[in-house]
Amino acid sequence: MGAPVAHRPLPVPEPELTPEAMIERARALRGRLREEQDATERRGHYSQETHKEFVHAGFYRTLQPRRFGGYEFDVRTFYRLAIELARGDPSAAWCLILGAGHALMLASYFDEPAQAAGFGPDGEFCAASVAAPTGTAKSDGSEWIVSGTWAYASGAPYSTFFIPSVLIEGEKTGRARMGLALIPRSQWKMLDDWGAVLGMRGSGSNTIVVEEARLPESHVIRLDMLNVDVSAGTPGGRLHGNPMYAGRCGSFFHGELVSLMVGLGYAAIDEYEQIIRTRKTLFPPIEPRYLNHDYQRTLGLALGLVHAAERLAVHAGELYLDYCQRGWEGGTPFSLEEDLALFASLEHGGRLVWEAVELLFRTASSSGARNGERMQRYYRDISMYRGHMSAQYETAAERLARVHLGLLGSFA
Repeated sequence: MGAPVAHRPLPVPEPELTPEAMIERARALRGRLREEQDATERRGHYSQETHKEFVHAGFYRTLQPRRFGGYEFDVRTFYRLAIELARGDPSAAWCLILGAGHALMLASYFDEPAQAAGFGPDGEFCAASVAAPTGTAKSDGSEWIVSGTWAYASGAPYSTFFIPSVLIEGEKTGRARMGLALIPRSQWKMLDDWGAVLGMRGSGSNTIVVEEARLPESHVIRLDMLNVDVSAGTPGGRLHGNPMYAGRCGSFFHGELVSLMVGLGYAAIDEYEQIIRTRKTLFPPIEPRYLNHDYQRTLGLALGLVHAAERLAVHAGELYLDYCQRGWEGGTPFSLEEDLALFASLEHGGRLVWEAVELLFRTASSSGARNGERMQRYYRDISMYRGHMSAQYETAAERLARVHLGLLGSFA
């Protein structure tokens, strides 16, 4: 398997970079991302040139530990970054954020040798991940052997590693069967099968195939992504001395998606405002649409809905850290019910954005539904989110209620 990776601290590219400066870099890219939307959709992911811009801006390192060359900014900052980038191009932002966000998972749940291998000698890291365990891991006594096929691996085109859920062979039933594997790019294949979908065509959500990847023992851990027991702390929390690396998965991951949808909502509002400022009403009194109370009402409703969703997302990032901090300081550990309640709140944030974009799309005029129009693209993109399994708030509501009523155990 080669020589072990040295566990020395890695230099941070820009030690003085602040969260606000990073957010401003994302805002500055908005125009370019919008100009490239068509090309990004056709390609299935953003360009190599844009990837280099993201690397230079430090976006991939937002949540990465400073010990391994990252900026170790907080979850709130990461959600704000998602909002700003998605305002430029929702699907490109989806590709980046879901790839970069899994730095938190690596830094939280894997031991130091796996983290050192994953973040590598230069700190360049991006990893697709899939929660559904559509592959297996088995131990031969010295190594893990992982095989499987995982669809919808968002961020795959620029991923240096893949971190899928797996079923561990040899275990019988229950949570013990669930695991996570850390697989280097050299041991997986990305299929050229993304793009023939309704929306999010530029999200790089390709299928990944793994055929008997051989991994060291540290690269597979027993863990259920949807219900992580943090009552005894986490390897990353102890290693980095930061409670951010001692949290659960579910609410964090959906916070990513809802933040992306908030940015999409603002992008649709920008497009709607451009439409009503440049077009006139069809019937007397003929006037610019932005002076007409019907269009004003629609814009105001959408603004209120998306602002509310933004507040939910950003506050969720703050609450997530509060729960981590409380457990870190010896208080009540971050519980499954808290994770589910935060997840459910975020789902309603996504629903608010869906309602706003649907309202804007159906009142913007039929010309906005043409191929190549941004309003059509935003409607297609938000529809893909609405069909995502994580956006089905009725399902999450039932599980939350069962945990609240004591009908499911802490790790059901």
